[in-house]
Amino acid sequence: MSSRPDAMLEWAAKGTAAFEAAVNWLTDPGLTKPSYLPGWSRAHVVAHVARNADALVNLLTWARTGVEAPMYASAGRRETDIEAGARQPAPALRADLLAADGRLAEGLAGLPDECWGAVVRTARGREVPVSEVAWMRVREVWVHTVDLNISTFDEVPPEVCAALLDDVAVSFQNRPDCPPTELRVGNGARSWLLGAPGSAEPVVVSGDLSNLAAYATGRAVPGPLYPALSKLPAWL
Repeated sequence: MSSRPDAMLEWAAKGTAAFEAAVNWLTDPGLTKPSYLPGWSRAHVVAHVARNADALVNLLTWARTGVEAPMYASAGRRETDIEAGARQPAPALRADLLAADGRLAEGLAGLPDECWGAVVRTARGREVPVSEVAWMRVREVWVHTVDLNISTFDEVPPEVCAALLDDVAVSFQNRPDCPPTELRVGNGARSWLLGAPGSAEPVVVSGDLSNLAAYATGRAVPGPLYPALSKLPAWL
């Protein structure tokens, strides 16, 4: 049976379309304005998303050929490529993004069914099935659409917000720098535990799904949370 992550691929395609639409909405001077990410302009965010697409293509190539192909040649090269991309004229940067997105879409569509279970390694050194590339792209395009500083998590689909909270909960499990926290959707339908279990009674933070996802990923919260708390540790 194929392990092709069809639902996740659909989320990635919708997020890619949302990111491209946001970039096309920005004026050329607007791309030079600050993003939500400290020290990065919107152009840096666009260049980063483009280079991430190429990095994920490397993992798909690894899965298809069996020949190791790291996401990035090195951390230094990754940063250099983002800086170079961000300095491109706006039309060239937009074209760069579309071309990179196209290469990734082609790689995802063309990966044989039997390759989706192949194990590859992320830039952080985790060994994962290549099927996880779909989720890696989902969180990249949806979160960085918000980072362009022209929209909020209210515009991220609820199912993506919930999956982001699942991701954060796993990432923050047993982290000593994360205070025990329970994130709870206002109606009590779902909750997520962050931090080391049993170390202390968790503080319950409740709010809408989009607000919780923004808070957990370290982004601007579009609406109220109860109680209002300081930032959590960095997620990614």
